[in-house]
Amino acid sequence: MSQGKRVVLASRPHGEPKPSDFRLEEYAVPVPGDGQVLLRTIWLSLDPYMRGRMSDGPSYAQPVPVDGVMEGGTVSEVIASNNRAFATGDIVLSRAGWQTHALSDGKGLTKIDPTIAPISTAVGVLGMPGMTAYTGLLDIGKPQAGETVVVAAASGAVGSAVGQIARIKGARAVGIAGGKDKCAYVTNEFGFDACLDHRDPDLAAKLKEACPKGIDVYFENVGGAVFDAVFPLLNAFARVPVCGLIAHYNDTEAAAPKWAGALMRNILTKRLTFRGFIVSDFAARHGDFIRDMSQWVREGKVKYKEFVTEGLDSAPDAFMGLLKGANFGKQLVRVGQDRP
Repeated sequence: MSQGKRVVLASRPHGEPKPSDFRLEEYAVPVPGDGQVLLRTIWLSLDPYMRGRMSDGPSYAQPVPVDGVMEGGTVSEVIASNNRAFATGDIVLSRAGWQTHALSDGKGLTKIDPTIAPISTAVGVLGMPGMTAYTGLLDIGKPQAGETVVVAAASGAVGSAVGQIARIKGARAVGIAGGKDKCAYVTNEFGFDACLDHRDPDLAAKLKEACPKGIDVYFENVGGAVFDAVFPLLNAFARVPVCGLIAHYNDTEAAAPKWAGALMRNILTKRLTFRGFIVSDFAARHGDFIRDMSQWVREGKVKYKEFVTEGLDSAPDAFMGLLKGANFGKQLVRVGQDRP
């Protein structure tokens, strides 16, 4: 019987995840029963939300149990099927997690058409990250032509798509990213109007200079010092879709930021809209997203960048790097080879 590999949660991290919080195991590849399919993982998506799943505090989703397989979206191949809805060789979007093989009863699997785009995009620009950008910006941010949209983590899978969609809608797109190389890519390749380095000690002053008319939409992926720089520049009636707070995911103590006292006053006087969201809130918009985003990608109006590590063994280090901004683009792990 062939052997598979999986990465399980060995312990719940306190602060930043450590290599000892993960464990690589081997297991016997299972045989599908009635109505089941056996999946072989090709691509594993690594995303910041996974840090929350490693903790057992209250959240919108159940935590990964200790000794349980780490949660994650995958692009997989059906390699054996006892389910009439799926044939051997089908490529599917699944939630197989950090493992080389998984069984499924077919529920939650979505067939991927490899002729539309590279199959890796099903967990990237044409998948959850892309839809997060699309719905968060358009349904909450509601950018108008001539407005200024600021995007944190602008070189990442979500942020890069947000800025490009903002440009499609006629808005100015100002990105914030980590380092000169990322900022150059954001402006030169993704077409943002400007991009600032969040490590720059003069970030607040340079952001004000880049946004002479203030900020109408701020797509929040980060929190921390980036929000400190953005907050004073928010215009009346500004909209803030809150997608992530990666600067705080490893916090071990609650601390009131310096702007906390002014937050409610500004929400009132500037009539600001802050709304947190989970992409599943907008499940009914999936058809619109696929129609629009696939067309924009095909026409070159939305570009994407992938950051690939090789082999399931690389997933823990890649994930820890993701939380520190080591990735440049959508973080993927190539778990297995694509079909020949």
